[in-house]
Amino acid sequence: MSGVLLHDADGRGVHVLTLNRPEARNALNAALADALSAACRRAAAEGARAVLLRANGPVFCAGADIKERQGMDDDAVRARRLRAFAAYDAIERLPMPAIAVVEGPAIGSGVEIAACCDVIVATPAASFRTPEALWGTVGATQRLPRVLGKRLAKDMMFTGRTLSAEEALAQGLVSRLVAPEALEATLAGMVSAILGAPPGALALAKRCIEEGLLRDPRGALATEILAIEESLAAAEWKARMERFGG
Repeated sequence: MSGVLLHDADGRGVHVLTLNRPEARNALNAALADALSAACRRAAAEGARAVLLRANGPVFCAGADIKERQGMDDDAVRARRLRAFAAYDAIERLPMPAIAVVEGPAIGSGVEIAACCDVIVATPAASFRTPEALWGTVGATQRLPRVLGKRLAKDMMFTGRTLSAEEALAQGLVSRLVAPEALEATLAGMVSAILGAPPGALALAKRCIEEGLLRDPRGALATEILAIEESLAAAEWKARMERFGG
């Protein structure tokens, strides 16, 4: 467990990662980026069944920690940003379902962190903004266009437009929008469904979706056929199918 990131795991294999820099609005600094990478490695190594990514305080993540960059030369800034990219990649590569729980503003790196997860569950207080270009830098250009389409992603980048939780739901960035009082019950239901499914099948399904989006239809189908072969070899499905037998 790191001070900037709380990592809790229960006996069911549910790992909860909590951004824990509320005094800095959970801004992403080098320590938090490294802690996220390490936590994802731990979750994978321990065979986690589900990962929830949350935040301590009213802001999910205010973006990169600009104060940290003061006095840095170009090489130091470059190295710091690569550590953030490593954290995003570590979240995205988790083989098990990863759910971002966004209960407040997500800005810049905060949008990246949430978008790296498989599902975003938000409350009405959530919002999403990517103003990097307005600040004279570049970031958040890769994932949002794939989710929102290039025109809306450009609108957000060029003008600093903020997507409300309702808009993010309508545009497909947010998967579920729930009232604060219903949040924990919603998450519990989602986790229960995930824990009730064969973990190997979920990992294969996740891989097929992610890799399929990067390939043409024929390549995507080949990916699924290969996954079916792996599923047959693992035989997780047999016990499930026997439940429907006579």
